Amino acid sequence: MNTRPIKRSLTLKGHRTSVSLEDDFWGAFREIAEEKSITLNALAAEIDADRGLDCGLASAIRLYVLRHYRKA
Repeated sequence: MNTRPIKRSLTLKGHRTSVSLEDDFWGAFREIAEEKSITLNALAAEIDADRGLDCGLASAIRLYVLRHYRKA
């Protein structure tokens, strides 16, 4: 198990971007996208649209994953 963040690529608004996420968060992020029957890029776009300016995309994804599983 890798606990260090790994840089991963996404496409938002037609532009490539990267986020650094730990394997566990990346796996959970993928699972949520599959549950919702949407692509990772589409889920990232939803999260990106809802995050505040003071929150980075990787942090916003982690918080989204945490909230998702807390609700379950």
